[in-house]
Amino acid sequence: MLAETHEAERWHLRGVPSGPGLDKWTEILATTHLGFDIRPTQRTPGRFHGAVSRRRFGGLALVDCASSPWLGNHGKAMLGKESEAIMGFQSVRKGVELVRESGREITLTAGDLVLWDGWQSTEVEVVEPFLKRTLIFPRERVLSVCPRLAEVDALPPLGQSPPARLLARYVDALAAELPSFDEAAGAAAADAALELLRGAVEPSVPSTRAAKREALRASVRRFVRAGLQDPMLCPETIARAHAISVRALHALFEHSGESVAGLVRHERLRRCLEDLERATGGSVTEIAFRWGFRDAAHFSRVFKREFGQTPSEARHDSLARIDKESGAPALDSDEHLL
Repeated sequence: MLAETHEAERWHLRGVPSGPGLDKWTEILATTHLGFDIRPTQRTPGRFHGAVSRRRFGGLALVDCASSPWLGNHGKAMLGKESEAIMGFQSVRKGVELVRESGREITLTAGDLVLWDGWQSTEVEVVEPFLKRTLIFPRERVLSVCPRLAEVDALPPLGQSPPARLLARYVDALAAELPSFDEAAGAAAADAALELLRGAVEPSVPSTRAAKREALRASVRRFVRAGLQDPMLCPETIARAHAISVRALHALFEHSGESVAGLVRHERLRRCLEDLERATGGSVTEIAFRWGFRDAAHFSRVFKREFGQTPSEARHDSLARIDKESGAPALDSDEHLL
């Protein structure tokens, strides 16, 4: 797997004969989007053109894609694979694309927005040369903020709802700003994108009792992540903010494999580790207090239990890695051109 980078990775096919061109295009899409069985149509030109650029940030990927017409099937043999465990929020910039899934056919043209699931069988036909921009999410992260999606057979249409249009404008802003982001800014941008996606999708998804419980758990997790710097964050304050009793809060997480206190502790330690890995994160004590720990010795003990090393050891290893990477030769700019 390639290391996450805000620098653009690029793949190009310029006038390649359609036979080998479509073979190479299959490889490019499997790397940047999903696996497809691709074949030509009557509209596929004798010489194929295709281009993809990708920037990765905060566990997400922003991908621009353009190509000549083709027909592809994302079928059952590919479903359930770890590499396909992704979802995409796609905006069409120009051209025409037909998508056939779950017994329906969708015609996408310039300005259309759609959400797709890598674990769903899909046939795609590019009818006219097209350009699209896609924000790709790990499937589990989408379900963590919108768990009801796991219970539907077909993803809800986004249409031109105001939240979907807002997310599209945000994605365009990301495309312009990502080159200047550091790692912390990229992680914050990814969290914001997930929240905007939730706002665009959740109103259209039907509810069941189980889905409502999972949605409440997701809300608790978001509340915890937003309040980590408050040393008073505890089951009592979390329950009060969600208008439920402490007993109901604990019952909500009873079969989830985590406790409420464990969730708070894990999220705090994760943010502490992120700051320890930054040269400008501050001292170990400052970081511990920043993220809600009130005793430095207790912080050190629980940190070592979680990560197998003390905070000071984690900082030393991270700074040594930064020093090593800063002295590494840069990759040739053509390394990712095909």
